[in-house]
Amino acid sequence: MDFIKALILSFVEGATEFLPVSSTGHLILVQEYLGFGSNAGQTFADTFIVAIQLPAILAVVVYFRQAMLPGKAEELPAWLNLWTRVVLAFLPAAVLGFLLHDRIEAVLFHPLPVAVALIVGGVILILLEWKGMEGRLQHISDIRWSTAFWIGCFQCLALIPGTSRSAATIIGAMCLGTSRAAAAEFSFFLAVPTMVAATTYKLLNEGAHFNMHQWSLLLVGSVGSFIVAYASVAFLMAYIRNHSFALFGYYRIILGLLVLGLLMM
Repeated sequence: MDFIKALILSFVEGATEFLPVSSTGHLILVQEYLGFGSNAGQTFADTFIVAIQLPAILAVVVYFRQAMLPGKAEELPAWLNLWTRVVLAFLPAAVLGFLLHDRIEAVLFHPLPVAVALIVGGVILILLEWKGMEGRLQHISDIRWSTAFWIGCFQCLALIPGTSRSAATIIGAMCLGTSRAAAAEFSFFLAVPTMVAATTYKLLNEGAHFNMHQWSLLLVGSVGSFIVAYASVAFLMAYIRNHSFALFGYYRIILGLLVLGLLMM
């Protein structure tokens, strides 16, 4: 039964990691519903929902392999410039997350804060699209160092579960004048160092205590997460060419209200 629950959680992670709907928020809600931590162990369950995000990030590397990996020698300077900006954007959340991680996990990793964050983020997404902002930075290569840093500051909001890392960075990038497509692509790139750091931190702290059953669950979750995440990235990149993010905003609000209703009952 634990393997079925792990597979369900991996599908949820892969499907939501790169959509602006909060993968962590969905995982917390689904984990609560499935009771995954009651059998597998709550400490392992908390680590599991972070660790299966890394294979999802690997799916991004595979999908954007031509842009993420250096090709010809003459392309190396542009590649280094891009990743320097990505690392710069990564630093604010890395520092804040290192300092506040345990406190945030203890206080906010519960359905109520997730529901509130889902609703607030949904409203902001709808308002942003309703305003119809035209991005002057059409390509990821147009994003300057200062813009990258401020996008990284927006990513700090994603430390609140339910906010969505991709939503925070995409909203931040669009507010700073980046086009919808460039904002999404930079968000994908920024996910790589962010989730590598988060997963490494979790596994170094907790991995030594896992048994073979728990490692097997993590393996199953990782495979499922990678496959579904690749499909999710392909879907989102095709979707945003002709559609706005407003639909995701409405979805967030409906889900958040549903969770609040269930909590009140």
